[in-house]
Amino acid sequence: MEFLRKNGLIAIVIIIISSANLNAQNAVINAFKKSYDLEKTGDYKKAVTELKNVYDAKSYEINLRLGWLNYQAGVFTESIAHYQKAINLMPYSEEAKFGLIYPKAAMGKWDEVISLYKKILSNNTNNTTANYRLGLIYYGTKDYTKSYNYFKKVVDLYPFGYDGLLMLAWTNFQQGKMREAKVLFNKVLMYAPGDKSAIEGLGLIK
Repeated sequence: MEFLRKNGLIAIVIIIISSANLNAQNAVINAFKKSYDLEKTGDYKKAVTELKNVYDAKSYEINLRLGWLNYQAGVFTESIAHYQKAINLMPYSEEAKFGLIYPKAAMGKWDEVISLYKKILSNNTNNTTANYRLGLIYYGTKDYTKSYNYFKKVVDLYPFGYDGLLMLAWTNFQQGKMREAKVLFNKVLMYAPGDKSAIEGLGLIK
């Protein structure tokens, strides 16, 4: 009887713990749902509050979501803090690093933005988003040698992708490689007939 009594108590404790865990999980799911609804209306601060009410420092998902909502609310310091916590919890996460780039860029921290893109590429050299955006950054600073390498990688992976083709065409043009630029601009027109940027580029080639 003593054995049965002990087993019965253990079973009751397990049921109570399971019930508490289920209630906590339901509260988190409900908080996420409310945050999505509030985000749709543009009420980012209330959306943040909903998640703060169920905040768990060890939750990657909550920290990631708070990073995004605080960025949307223009609270960049908080956004950075939560995205960094998410990265600390999941060091290989690309989505958290891409998220962290938003507030960093908004604050003009371009060296840190470049560093984040390079960290993504160190783990995944074929990430086309990181390659393309780094290409854009270097193109904007007129470092066409570096931008060429990143756009070339994108086009190698997506030979008939509009964005990569167009920017590689312009990068070749800026480097004085007119024959290569002409070929690429024409490929852009195959993808998007009448594309104004490609037509402009071809018009500049003598």
